[in-house]
Amino acid sequence: YFLSVDDIWSVETWETIRNWLPHDNTKDSRVIVTTRFQAVGAACSERDGTDYLHTVNVLSDVDSKSLYQQGASESPSSKERERMDTISQAVDTGSSEGDGSDHMHSTDVPSDVDEKDRLNDRVSDPQGSKDREKEAVHEEIWKYCGGLPLPIVTMAGLVACNPTKTNDHWSKVCKSLFPEQVAPLTLEGVTRILDYCYNDLPADLKTCSLYLSIFPKGSKISKKRLTRRWISECFVAEKQGLSAEEVAETYFNQLVSRKIIRPVDHSSNGKVKSFKVHDMILEYIVSKSSEENFITVVGGHWLMPTPSNKVRRLSMQSSGSKHGNSTKGMNLSQVRSLTAFGSQNRRLPFHSFNNGIIQVLDLEGWKGLTNKHMNDICKMLVLKYLSLRRTEVSEIPSKIEKLQYLETLDIRETNVGVLPKAFGQLKQLRSMLGGNKNTKKALKLPHEKNKEPMKALRILSGIEIGEDSSAVASLHQLTGLRKLAIYKLNIRESGQTFKQLRSSIEYLCSCGLQTLAINDESSNFINSLDTMTTPPRYIIGLELSGKTERPPKWIKGLNNLYKITLSVTVLQTDTFKLIQDLPKLFTLTFTLNAAKDDRDIVDILEENKQLTDREIIIPPGGFKSLKLLRFFATLVPRLSFAVTGREVMPALERIDMRFEAFEGIYGIETLKSLQEVHLSVGNQADEITKFLVQDLKNTPKYLDEKYANKWPKIITE
Repeated sequence: YFLSVDDIWSVETWETIRNWLPHDNTKDSRVIVTTRFQAVGAACSERDGTDYLHTVNVLSDVDSKSLYQQGASESPSSKERERMDTISQAVDTGSSEGDGSDHMHSTDVPSDVDEKDRLNDRVSDPQGSKDREKEAVHEEIWKYCGGLPLPIVTMAGLVACNPTKTNDHWSKVCKSLFPEQVAPLTLEGVTRILDYCYNDLPADLKTCSLYLSIFPKGSKISKKRLTRRWISECFVAEKQGLSAEEVAETYFNQLVSRKIIRPVDHSSNGKVKSFKVHDMILEYIVSKSSEENFITVVGGHWLMPTPSNKVRRLSMQSSGSKHGNSTKGMNLSQVRSLTAFGSQNRRLPFHSFNNGIIQVLDLEGWKGLTNKHMNDICKMLVLKYLSLRRTEVSEIPSKIEKLQYLETLDIRETNVGVLPKAFGQLKQLRSMLGGNKNTKKALKLPHEKNKEPMKALRILSGIEIGEDSSAVASLHQLTGLRKLAIYKLNIRESGQTFKQLRSSIEYLCSCGLQTLAINDESSNFINSLDTMTTPPRYIIGLELSGKTERPPKWIKGLNNLYKITLSVTVLQTDTFKLIQDLPKLFTLTFTLNAAKDDRDIVDILEENKQLTDREIIIPPGGFKSLKLLRFFATLVPRLSFAVTGREVMPALERIDMRFEAFEGIYGIETLKSLQEVHLSVGNQADEITKFLVQDLKNTPKYLDEKYANKWPKIITE
């Protein structure tokens, strides 16, 4: 046999497991244990006097220092700190002793002369003395962490978020956290660090961090899913002139800065899209949550004791064993938040809940959920957050109008195709999320016009506008709307709906609409936007996809525009010239979903290339803030960055391309900030495309070392 027991955290755990393992391994059998802690490794190795311990090297001093400095320098921006200072009611937990003065105290010295010399040095160079003292204290911190990455980054985050704390303060922290000083850091030592970091959090942030125990170990968590739930749970509210969403964003960024959560994916606007929580941090949070009866976890990785008190927030997770998967014996009458994970087809205990108090119901991905459960859900009269995303629900009943406190309704990637008339009665609704962004499957609005405006609505995403949609006439009433995403248009250019929609969009843009996305496959609607009398000056995100002929000329005046997505049909040099002077543009994307041999698209791209000598030339000048350039289309034509004395896209760090056919990209060696080029090649790619991709990867082999070192990393999928 060969047994591997992975990631044991304590000697006690190993001793319990050891009792159940074979004691006499023959030469053909082995038990291998992995652990993060030397003490556990030593305990596993103590047998017949032979040292079986194989030590995986911890970080060297050089790497430890580098990791610590990187984390400590990633402090929140001054604007972020101002926001946090404005909304935080936390009392400074640091010692007041010595605060406000960084002067050195004299220690034992060999003579009066040495003392005078030291004093003179400090007087002549007080800042240098402070810097040396600060560096010594910081070195003390990272050295005590024993080369373990988690304690290093956690302490770095703590220091980064407390910039006003003195060197004396951090010296005292070191003495309290690392009493053994030279011994290797144990699990207890790491727990002390996590304890201190948790207790250093302001009260609101403690609550928000405990909420992370809702999610399973190792899961990738959507930032928006988390922050919307914070708001629905009333952990976050409007403060000091900031909206609830802005306060939630500030809290989230604080958790990132403190290294409690780790960003995994970023959106095209550069902001965090999803994140993970380190296993040991999550275990600590789950334990704290259980102690305070804040969240009850059923199933999953953590074996938690059955709560003796009433369950307030219930997280039902999948696990490989039957133990802990049941809510049997629990008092569920006070559950106000229910989250179910996994695709198991097991029943949810709806009969055990008090429908009158449930505020959050998150069933994303729960395959056992069908239309018949909607009757129970529509009885939860104080529900604020309802996610049915990726479930088998296909219809929203008219009884949904009973949910008068509902703020978020997420029915993305379901089979729901149309909203009921009663949808217009949800007066507190802030986010309506539907359709499927990848397939462009869209959600039809009710045919009837709303009697009263939905003034609270901020996001309306994934909808379809058809010729028979009377709801278009209600769009102009949504004056609080900040994001409008239309996945499908099916209207005639000469029709009344066409005119009403353009008028509504122009009006909403004047009221503060910030993100507008329109996928226009079959109508001439996007082309008509050029005739808008007033440019949408508040827009920060704009997506105009489909077989468009030209981008609106007013784009060049949108100085707040952060990201643009345009159809690949407008991919030409003149388009780059139109938008190159936008001061804040961070992401530029060209995209189109079409068949590889779609002659219309091929002809349009050929015409575009003919304008600039059979290739799309990206001109020099402008694009001072652009960091991400993307091309997502079945066919990406030949692209060339102008080779002149002037800079081309000086801030560009990454190029992403996804295609079936590819004609090459040239001149990337002129992009001084470019770090990576990601190429995703489709299954139907021809031999020429594969050759060009491979040639791009091999180019550094044929360059002088001077130029090869500057070549960006080419990553293919």
